[in-house]
Amino acid sequence: MTKPLLFCFEPIADFNAEILILGSMPGQESLAAGQYYANRRNAFWKIMAQLLGFDPDCSYEARLHELKTAHIALWDVLQSCTRVGSLDARIDNGSITVNNFQDFFDTHARIRAVFFNGAKAESAYRQLVLPAVSTVPVSYARLPSTSPAHASLSYEQKLQAWRAALISVGR
Repeated sequence: MTKPLLFCFEPIADFNAEILILGSMPGQESLAAGQYYANRRNAFWKIMAQLLGFDPDCSYEARLHELKTAHIALWDVLQSCTRVGSLDARIDNGSITVNNFQDFFDTHARIRAVFFNGAKAESAYRQLVLPAVSTVPVSYARLPSTSPAHASLSYEQKLQAWRAALISVGR
């Protein structure tokens, strides 16, 4: 089976962003919808809504507005890759290209914390991005993946970890 070449979305960020949340690569449902975390079973928007105080069922544009209002940017480590399905484990590591983080950090100079939504985002960033950027945020933290495939933690455990991360940077 030929693996399709996938491309990530543009970052969701404004110049006031202080926190960057990084995934690895959008899943099939997200790519089809053209929206970050479009899989309804992914806990990302539910967690963000609970932590930031908005309706998780509001429009996608309203959710993005809430993130920007909280000075949170959203992007993916991988610019492109090949993968069958949605699981990070199915990404062909030899096909990976990463996003241009030097330009991103130069343009978004207020970023002081990066949170990785799962292990693949963190490992790809640390291996392929961190050695190549001269401007780096103050702190990095891997958080439990909000993906429904990451079932070893309950929703409450994920929520608490994400809450603690945001509190650690004054949110």
